[in-house]
Amino acid sequence: MERRLTAILAADVVGYSRLMGSDEAGTLAQLKEIRQAVIDAQIAEHGGRIVKLTGDGVLVEFPSVVNAVSCATEIQTALRARKSKSPIQFRVGINLGDVIVDGDDIYGDGVNVAARLESVAQPGGIAVSQSVRDQVGNRLNVTFEDCGEQQLKNIEKPIRVYNVLPDEPIEVEMPAAKRDKPSIAVLPFTNMSGDSEQEYFSDGITEDIITDLSKISALSVIARHTSFTYKAKAGKVENVGKELGADFILEGSVRKAGARVRVTGQLIDSSDGTHIWADRFDRDLTDIFAIQDEITHAIVEQLKVRLLPQEKKSIQQPPTDNVEAYTCYLKARELFHRGSKSGYKAAREMFVKATALDPSYARAYAGIADCDTFLYLRTTEPISFEAILAMSEKALALDNGLAEAHASRGAALSAVKRYPEAEAEFEKAIGLDPNSFEAHYFYARACVFQGKIEQATALFERAAAVKPDDYASVCILVQFYNSLGRKEDAKETARKGAKLAERQLTLHPDDAKAAELGSGSLIEIGEFDRAREWIARALSLEPDNPVTHYNAACGYAMLGDIDRAFELLERGILRGGPEWGRWVEHDSMLDPVRDDPRYPALLETIRKRENERRS
Repeated sequence: MERRLTAILAADVVGYSRLMGSDEAGTLAQLKEIRQAVIDAQIAEHGGRIVKLTGDGVLVEFPSVVNAVSCATEIQTALRARKSKSPIQFRVGINLGDVIVDGDDIYGDGVNVAARLESVAQPGGIAVSQSVRDQVGNRLNVTFEDCGEQQLKNIEKPIRVYNVLPDEPIEVEMPAAKRDKPSIAVLPFTNMSGDSEQEYFSDGITEDIITDLSKISALSVIARHTSFTYKAKAGKVENVGKELGADFILEGSVRKAGARVRVTGQLIDSSDGTHIWADRFDRDLTDIFAIQDEITHAIVEQLKVRLLPQEKKSIQQPPTDNVEAYTCYLKARELFHRGSKSGYKAAREMFVKATALDPSYARAYAGIADCDTFLYLRTTEPISFEAILAMSEKALALDNGLAEAHASRGAALSAVKRYPEAEAEFEKAIGLDPNSFEAHYFYARACVFQGKIEQATALFERAAAVKPDDYASVCILVQFYNSLGRKEDAKETARKGAKLAERQLTLHPDDAKAAELGSGSLIEIGEFDRAREWIARALSLEPDNPVTHYNAACGYAMLGDIDRAFELLERGILRGGPEWGRWVEHDSMLDPVRDDPRYPALLETIRKRENERRS
C-alpha cells in the first residue's frame, strides 16, 4: 500500500440542487462549459491531476501546494469575471496531507480534510489548512485570513482554517439573478388520511401538479426530486424558497376517505410568507383530475402567466380520465417498488386492472412489462419474454413519447442480454425525461449485469438524486463505492441508507426489501447486531423470496457466517431467476466467499440454470 504527501484540492458547486431544480439542462450545459474552459485548463496549466469527477464537484492532486493554491485562485478569479454569463459558484478546500494511493485513486485523512475544508469555504471562496498556509508563505500574491481552529465534521482533531483572499477580495454574496419568469416549488402534499398506506395517493397528486406546471413555458418549476427533499420536513416558507431559489411555494394536503377526497392548496410568496391564494376542495374522488386542473389554473391566474394554446390542451389531457384506473396505477407503482415476488405479482394485478378500466392507459401497460421483467429475472415464474416485449410495445404504440415505456423496453431487453438495444432505449427515456427514476435505475442495473461498475454507480447516484426518499439506490451504492475503493463515500452513504430504510420500515413494517438492503448499510457502519435483526426480520417476512435469500446471504457473508451465506445463495438460486448470476460476480458484499471452494460450483450452477431458462 503506497502512501505519499500531496496537495489535495476539493471543489464543489454552491447550491447545486437548487440550480438543477430550477434549470437542469441549462445548469449541466453551463457546468460542462466551465469545466472545459476554466477548470480543466487551469488544472493542466498548474500541473494538477484530476482524481475523480462527481456530478457537481472535482478532486484534484498537485505535486506542489503553491501550484494548488495558485490554481484555485485563478479559477475563482475567472469565475467571478464570468458571473454575468452564469450564476454557478464553487467552494474550494485545499489541504497538504498524507494520502493512500490505490491505482489512480487516493483516499485517507489528507483527502477527508480537504473535503471538509471545502464545505466550510465561502461561496466563491477558498479555505485551506494550516499546513497549506505554512508552505505557501509569501510566495503568492494572496492574503490568508485566519479563521481560527474549527471542528470539522468527522475529523477527530480541530483544524486551523484560513480563507485565501486575492488582491481583489472574493465576493461572497451574489446579487439575485434576474429572472424573466416566476419560479415555483410544489412541496409534497401532506397525507391527512390517517393511513400511511395512502401516502402513494398524496405523492401522486403532487407529482401530477408538478408535471402540469412544468408544461407551462412562462413558469420555472423546481424539479420533483428537489421538492421532495422537503417531504415530512417542517420549515419556514421564506427559508425553503431561498434554499430552492423559488419565488413562490405551493403546499397542501390530501385526505382520501372512501369515495370522497378533500384537497387543500396554498400558494405563498416566499419573499415574505404572504398567502396569495388558498382553497379547499371537498369533492367526489372522481373529481380529482378536475381539482388538479383547478389548482393549476389558479396558479396561472394568480401569477398572471399566459398559457399557450398547446400548453392549455396538454394540461387538460391527463394520462387517464378514469380515476379508478389512476388510483390502481398509483398503488401498483408503490407495490412494485417494494421489490418482492409478492409485490411484483400484486402490482401486476393492479396495473392489469388499470388497463381494464382504461384500455388506452400507456403507463399501466409499461407497468405490467416492468413487473413481468422482474419476475422473469428474479423468480421461476413462467414468464414469456415475447409477452413482455409485446406489452412494452403496446405502451409505446399508445404513447411513443412516454419515457416510462422506453425505460420498460430497455429493462426487458437487458433481461435477455440485448444490451446495445437496451441502452438505446434507456438513452431515449432519459432524453424524454431527465428526471425519470425508472430510466436511471433500470439502466444502472443493466450496467451491473455487464460489469460496468463505474457507469452503474453514476446512474445509481442519479437515481438516488431523482428520488431522494428511495432507500434502494442509496443502499445499493454502498457495495459499488466499496468496489471502486471509495471507502469514505461508502460509509457516508451507508449512514444515509440505514436512515432511509428505517423510515420505510416505520411506514411499511412488512417491507422485507427495506430490511434486507438496510442491513447491508448497518453492517458497513458497524451496527452488526441490528443488521442481524433486520436480516432475520426480512427472512421471516419473505421466507420463500429468492431476492430476500440473496440479500440476506450478502449480509451473512459480510458478518462472517459463510456457511449460512452459501445455504441462502443456493436456496435463492433454486427458486430464483437468472439475475443472481449477474450480481454474484460483481457484488463486493460477496467478496468474503470468493475464496471458498464452494464458490466455483455455485457459479457453474448459476450458468446452467440460466441456460436452461433461455432454452
